[in-house]
Amino acid sequence: MGDDPIALAEHNNIRAIRRSLSAITCLPVAQVRYLEHEADRLEEALEGVPFALDPGLIQGDPQHRNALHTADGTAVLCDWDTIAQGQPEWDLVTIEVHCRRFGYGEAHYQAFVDAYGLDIRESAGYSVLRGIRELRMVTTNTRKVRYAPESLSEIQRRVDGLRRRDEQLRWSIL
Repeated sequence: MGDDPIALAEHNNIRAIRRSLSAITCLPVAQVRYLEHEADRLEEALEGVPFALDPGLIQGDPQHRNALHTADGTAVLCDWDTIAQGQPEWDLVTIEVHCRRFGYGEAHYQAFVDAYGLDIRESAGYSVLRGIRELRMVTTNTRKVRYAPESLSEIQRRVDGLRRRDEQLRWSIL
């Protein structure tokens, strides 16, 4: 890493979740406590996750809205404000969550898996990574409700879905 032209932060979803949790003002205390307990539970479980891929440069939020498409259909990632050093599995689980939660569908996700060559759902730590990524998506959007108050009902629906462990609940894009 000494030859890197710039120093990048280490990717840390748990730190980002805790930062968001400390800024949430729109949810009842009981819901915030639930999210805090989930963060604790998932942080502990993360310690046992075996990462199969070598760490490296990750985008941090590779999703459909963070891709531009060229005339020939090639996707180019943009919105690099979350670039970091980390495990590629974090980017892979983000893509899976977006396909499942936002209705892009199994065929869309499978096309990605076929092109990339790895299905994160088959990884030993998938459920933990998925849980952390979904919790980060919920807490980040919850922290931002003061700028988009109309999103509160969707946030509450997502929190209720997490409490019920409803892994198939479709989310609306915020």
